[in-house]
Amino acid sequence: MNGNKKFMIQGAMLTLGGGILWGFSGTCGQFLMQTKGLTSNWLVPIRLLTAGLLLLFLCYLKERQRIFDVWKQDPVGILIFGIFGMSMCQYTYFSAIGASNAGTATVLQYIGPVLILVYLSLRRRKLPTPMELTAIVLAMVGTFFLATHGNPGAMALSEEALFWGLLSAVALAVYTVQPGPLLEKYGSAVITAWGMLIGGIMLCIIFRPWTIPVQVDGSVLAGMATVVVFGTVVAFSFYMEGVRRVGPKKGSLYASVEPVSATIFSVVWMQTIFGWMDFIGFLCIISTIFLLAADHTPVQTAKSQPQS
Repeated sequence: MNGNKKFMIQGAMLTLGGGILWGFSGTCGQFLMQTKGLTSNWLVPIRLLTAGLLLLFLCYLKERQRIFDVWKQDPVGILIFGIFGMSMCQYTYFSAIGASNAGTATVLQYIGPVLILVYLSLRRRKLPTPMELTAIVLAMVGTFFLATHGNPGAMALSEEALFWGLLSAVALAVYTVQPGPLLEKYGSAVITAWGMLIGGIMLCIIFRPWTIPVQVDGSVLAGMATVVVFGTVVAFSFYMEGVRRVGPKKGSLYASVEPVSATIFSVVWMQTIFGWMDFIGFLCIISTIFLLAADHTPVQTAKSQPQS
């Protein structure tokens, strides 16, 4: 095996590893909320605050004082990203998990790239291509199957779960589009770290997690450590190194293993039961990622910028 091929295979494995860890992190969130009584009002502020501090420290070790450049040149942009991008994306996502399960919540969030496509089409006043239109229809059909199991007269998914799931897709779209110039200028690691820290501080002010009674035991500590360390820092590092090796297009496609891994972990660990209608919905929504990539649509996929 030549060096370049080995380099690319390693990149693919790293990117897949990042996506799998993101999926496992979501299932850990499901475990913490559905078996340990935690709520997104406590889990998300603590997760963002600790992960933001840890990731920012790692960025400082590498870049030193350059991590503060964004505050000197783009303070409004980074504040908007942290408050309306990062915090909204994380809070809606974990609220959707709490109301349903990690697999369903993650798949619903993957409607985000299709929403970005619709936004760009309206902004440019340009009709979608046939491939893009197919992706839009598949996202709608997938949501229909997940929500109703094919029966429009009955809801298979709770209204709360559908609300938070669709809102998380909107939040992902905002989260992906808004910080574009910041990412190009300062890099995704620094922007993600500051976004998490800002979002964590804001949510701590709003929800005051220190006033929420939580029964902390070994499994809660282990779950939080997994969500923060493996589901954030390690997953992010794997993904970014993988993208460096295989490129953003292939990297984002490999990372779309996240909803698959979240579903598998939910079934195996949390014993979540999915019907064949659910899997049809999953397949429809996930396929939109590959359609948009095949059509060379300039829409960032759900993991072209890390969020989970």
